[in-house]
Amino acid sequence: MAPEANPFGRRYWEDRYAAPGLAWSGQPNPVMVTEVGLLKPGRALDVGSGEGGDALWLARHGWHVTGIDIAATALEKARAHAEADDPKAAARIDWQQHDLTAWSPKRQGFDLVSSQFMHLPEPARTTLFRSLATAVAPGGTLLVVGHDADVDDLSQRRKHLSGLTYSVDDILAAIDGEDLRIEVAESRSRQARNRGAGSATVHDVVVRASRPHSARAV
Repeated sequence: MAPEANPFGRRYWEDRYAAPGLAWSGQPNPVMVTEVGLLKPGRALDVGSGEGGDALWLARHGWHVTGIDIAATALEKARAHAEADDPKAAARIDWQQHDLTAWSPKRQGFDLVSSQFMHLPEPARTTLFRSLATAVAPGGTLLVVGHDADVDDLSQRRKHLSGLTYSVDDILAAIDGEDLRIEVAESRSRQARNRGAGSATVHDVVVRASRPHSARAV
């Protein structure tokens, strides 16, 4: 069988999520909470929803969420966790399995499109970010967060992401021409747990953009 073009394709993630316990913390991404917390709830698209930490947080805060992931195992874990933890919020989440290199969301179909640490090789990454930009409804928000390619704090900790990280400029170039108003475009530092003891400072790119209410829905 030929290897997948993307080393982090379906087989990788199915194996990762098949392991006992949680692959991640189960908590929502802090940047997402900070950037989305004051938005009016509506229809949200959580891209690469994993075990559902972001989707469940959004649903608890009144959003109707579509959680997309490539791995059926992740979606099963996310659904089970959400239904056990908060059945009312879980009822507001629609879990869907899609390969984001071959699927595009509905044009202007969401009030929030959130992509947290989606690291794809080019040209798939640019294609994905552009399609996510087109999915933002008038008055809606696009939020893209990822490891910063311009800051060398991943070279030793995450060598496996070589060539898959991106910069603020990469995101802005991908969504250029989609009639979005750029509200945040920066590299932001945070403390992350080390695999050893203590923590380390890492840097994330954060881009938040909105489509004006006056934009014509198509």
